[in-house]
Amino acid sequence: MAGAGATYDLEIGGMTCASCASRIEKRLNRIDGVTASVNYATEKAHVEADSGIDVDDLISEVVRTGYTASLPRTEEDVESDGDYRLLRLRLIVAAALAVPVILLSMIEPLQFSGWQWASLVLATPVVTWAAWPFHRAAWLNARHRAVTMDTLISVGVTAAYLWSLYALFFGTAGMWGMTHPFRFTIERGDGLGSIYLEVAAGVTMFLLLGRFLEHRSKRRAGAALRALGELGAKDVAILRDGVEQRMPLAELLVGDVFVVRPGEKIATDGVVLDGTSAIDASMLTGESVPVEVAAGDAVTGATVNVGGRLLVTATRVGADTQLARMAQLVEEAQSGKAEAQRLADRLSAVFVPIVFAIAAVTLAAWLIAGGGAAAAFTAAVAVLIIACPCALGLATPMALLVGTGRGAQLGVLIKGPEVLESTRRVDTIVLDKTGTVTSGRMTLLDVIPAEGQDPQEVLRLAAAVEEASEHPIAQAIVRAATERLGEIPEVSDFQNVQGRGVTGVVDAHAVIAGRPALLADWALHLSPELTAAFEHAESEARTAIAVAWDGEVRGVLVVADQIKPSSADAIAALRGLGLTPVLLTGDNEQAARQVAAAVGIDQVRAGVLPEGKVAEITALQQQGRVVAMVGDGVNDAAALAQSDLGVAMGTGTDAAIEASDLTLVRGDLWGAVDAIRLARRTLGTIRGNLFWALAYNVAALPLAALGLLNPMLAGAAMAFSSVFVVLNSLRLRRFRSAAPGMS
Repeated sequence: MAGAGATYDLEIGGMTCASCASRIEKRLNRIDGVTASVNYATEKAHVEADSGIDVDDLISEVVRTGYTASLPRTEEDVESDGDYRLLRLRLIVAAALAVPVILLSMIEPLQFSGWQWASLVLATPVVTWAAWPFHRAAWLNARHRAVTMDTLISVGVTAAYLWSLYALFFGTAGMWGMTHPFRFTIERGDGLGSIYLEVAAGVTMFLLLGRFLEHRSKRRAGAALRALGELGAKDVAILRDGVEQRMPLAELLVGDVFVVRPGEKIATDGVVLDGTSAIDASMLTGESVPVEVAAGDAVTGATVNVGGRLLVTATRVGADTQLARMAQLVEEAQSGKAEAQRLADRLSAVFVPIVFAIAAVTLAAWLIAGGGAAAAFTAAVAVLIIACPCALGLATPMALLVGTGRGAQLGVLIKGPEVLESTRRVDTIVLDKTGTVTSGRMTLLDVIPAEGQDPQEVLRLAAAVEEASEHPIAQAIVRAATERLGEIPEVSDFQNVQGRGVTGVVDAHAVIAGRPALLADWALHLSPELTAAFEHAESEARTAIAVAWDGEVRGVLVVADQIKPSSADAIAALRGLGLTPVLLTGDNEQAARQVAAAVGIDQVRAGVLPEGKVAEITALQQQGRVVAMVGDGVNDAAALAQSDLGVAMGTGTDAAIEASDLTLVRGDLWGAVDAIRLARRTLGTIRGNLFWALAYNVAALPLAALGLLNPMLAGAAMAFSSVFVVLNSLRLRRFRSAAPGMS
């Protein structure tokens, strides 16, 4: 039995639209002591239940509603998703059988003797087995006295098929040698001489394509959490009874002491017991400069030890660690994200009841007018057939296929249709600093020599002694020296003074590179000019390194995370799209303000950890803003999931990419500009497709009601609406990037 305040996450199956999620949510909330939230996008129900309510009771209630429910599956179960494979098989079978039926019905020269019976054989599996998800959804809707587009699809497909059967067996449509001539005449004809199998099969095929593409994108909903889980260490060197033992991470307990060597990930959250080192905590803080740690300092699991050997006492393991809490933040943000209801569902709330009303009025009017039962039923069924919007199923996936294809060429990856609705309403764009606005890699910006010193010699000797260090600042100096000077001399007697600098002998010179405090240990002091240069660099949130050899301070090197050349212009372009930029970073206030001023951002939120980033996004949303977030680090993953539109830099971590809605392969902010422009253009195309997909059908409704609809016009309405949707979507291939030099 559940304890007081027990919480369950259930996987829900069988939902076809947002109204299904609403229906399940209402049913669960009717149970005393239960508070439930059902998310259609993630296909999950988050349930809080009082003591005495078992999880089996909750599952049974969902099943009684007409859907399936289960506790979360393992990753292996998700990978072997039977529903996904069955839907793909339905689509393949439907396409293989429906295409010949459509060709036979639309092209008279292909209509051999008995073609209509061949069409029946081909269309029957499509209308029954392949279209079963729509029929099942329609039945569930009927049980709950509701109608959705699935209802109209099922009724339209069934009506077209049953009328075709009636016409074939009891009318003249089954006569050997019957053809559907290719003509567009508006005339009253004998409904018993017409079949609509191509409409039934074609509608099923196109709508299954849309359902398949949607299912494929939702199938990846847990990828962000799996990416976060993969960041942690897989095993750990535990020190027990003075003996070091390599064990799986699951065997690590609170209080255990474990060893972390240079280059290894820290296994779990803990406190340094012995040793000093530099820790790359950029996945947590976003700062590119490693954090110096010594005995007594706290360290976080999954961060990287880039310096010396450490002994760490584990303080939190498993679900209590910072990494696990970040994964929980991502899951909560994804589950709580209000996905926009699909446009087709919103249209169906009005369109479907109107169609049924028109069909009923048509039947009654013909009977009252004395037109006869056959003519009355012909006209009523024609209304249902023509109203079933074949192109509606193609409207969204076709625009997405073309739009996402063009986006991929430009380095913009769009995850799915639910992303697009957010782009239209976004008015605020929150930008992570490190790796997004800046390069995320330390770069040598300046070499300031002392009076009479050669700057190239200062850089050469400093790089030689730094080459033996793994510190990112040292690597930046070495990289610059290699690019500018070529070969770097060897160092001997190298020593790394943790948190202060390095020393060594290069070309018979005793070289020191590091903080002024390290030089002071050797009775070396900066001149007033070098002191001023050092202080100026630090006032601009840059890192300065003093270089000395042979008893004299020779210069200062200035290193910083450099702003990307494209950032300022791209941010100006984002403003031009009506977005207000906000800089959000775990870095210090001074560094953040410097970067913001350089790229034209007025609003800055600095010193913010992952929980704080989610809180900042939420605070903006509570102010009524619709927020896009651009980031690249693990520390951004939860904020990307919480935002209305998450945009990840493709140069960033897998966790950030998986938690986002859009991914920028190029790695600069022009990609964000293109992403928002392309997403808005694609959404506009989808809206246009949906309008015309319905317009062709609606325009033909009066003809159907008056009994003037012949089979060719029914097929033409379906074909023309589909062709228009395809051509309108192909216009997205002409989309051009706003970035200079891009096409």
